[in-house]
Amino acid sequence: MKMTDEELLAALADPAEDPARMERIATEIGAGFHLLSGRFGKAVAVFGSARPGPDDPRYAAARILGSRLAAAGFAVITGGGPGLMEATNRGTVEAGGTSVGLGIELPHEQSLNPYLDVSMTFRYFFARKLMFIRYASAFIVLPGGFGTLDELFEARTLVQTGKIHEFPVVLVGAEHWSGLMVWIRDRLQSPGFITPEDIGLLRVTDDIDEAIELIQRCHLRQRAL
Repeated sequence: MKMTDEELLAALADPAEDPARMERIATEIGAGFHLLSGRFGKAVAVFGSARPGPDDPRYAAARILGSRLAAAGFAVITGGGPGLMEATNRGTVEAGGTSVGLGIELPHEQSLNPYLDVSMTFRYFFARKLMFIRYASAFIVLPGGFGTLDELFEARTLVQTGKIHEFPVVLVGAEHWSGLMVWIRDRLQSPGFITPEDIGLLRVTDDIDEAIELIQRCHLRQRAL
């Protein structure tokens, strides 16, 4: 059986079924709004790989990140899966914070992790990403793969084009992200595809406290807008 996203995106999909697809999309977005609206105050979305296990140092660091965010008064929203998502949700719960997981249906089964106060599994990637943007005031991006990069550049594009404002995206893990930053400067900024100001939209750090302090400052500016 094809996944819902696959059916929607197929070039030869029957256009006669589009009204039913539109209804399913509207229902899913409405369910996400209903679940998340008013459930928590300020929130940070944290993205990262599903693959590192509990013995990985990156798992331990993500767990600390979750606890520090909770201590700073932020709810934490992740993709709800295993790995660094689980670690961040786990740290949040252990510190008494609100832990949210927004999962996605995948051909290879990926269940939600057990450290969630609020959760929902989405059929459509774009509906799920809408919830991250709508209910978080910042992104923290941990080491990860294509999915993590997708979420990273989606947020940066929205900020660059003025669709959202005062929305920090912090890359935690300088060793992991340094090569990407070099490539962005050499291959995007130098030829003039982006401006030096665009580079400033991305912050890289290994210091969790620095990341949270930056997010807190931006949150205060968001409230002033």
